[in-house]
Amino acid sequence: MTAITRVRGDITEQHVDVIVNAANSSLLGGGGVDGAIHRKGGPAILAECRALRASRLGRGLPTGRAVATTAGRLPARWVVHTVGPVHSPDEDRSGLLASCYRESLRVAAGLGAATVAFPAISTGVFRWPLADAARVAVSAVREATAGRDFAEVRFVLFDDRAYDAFGAEL
Repeated sequence: MTAITRVRGDITEQHVDVIVNAANSSLLGGGGVDGAIHRKGGPAILAECRALRASRLGRGLPTGRAVATTAGRLPARWVVHTVGPVHSPDEDRSGLLASCYRESLRVAAGLGAATVAFPAISTGVFRWPLADAARVAVSAVREATAGRDFAEVRFVLFDDRAYDAFGAEL
């Protein structure tokens, strides 16, 4: 059975097999978690992202999908990039948010990863309300890890509000 845990901290400092990046569709870096991962991981991550864009992801990575690259200088083996949806009060996009977690775990399993660290996808500039994002994330991870051989899936949460929201779901 997979241990699903949470820590308050910096995702770029996690010693795990896979760090999940809340990427933008261009895969070429950005702000928030994405920018931090690219800065700390170094140019090898960007080089692999550019290669993906030049080959099979010419239009970018679609929302809810995931793809892996090296982790560069991060203390992980791989980075799995996923594009979260922008929250909308008028349209239910929770299926796309859940897909980010499921697809990231599918890619991680394909790599043979045993430990995976996730940020709170879509809760920054994409404005997903924390409590709802935590509900969707925890539910999707529980569903996706059933019958899989992960030792741990960890939510790495930047502040107390996120830590508390995920704690309420766990």
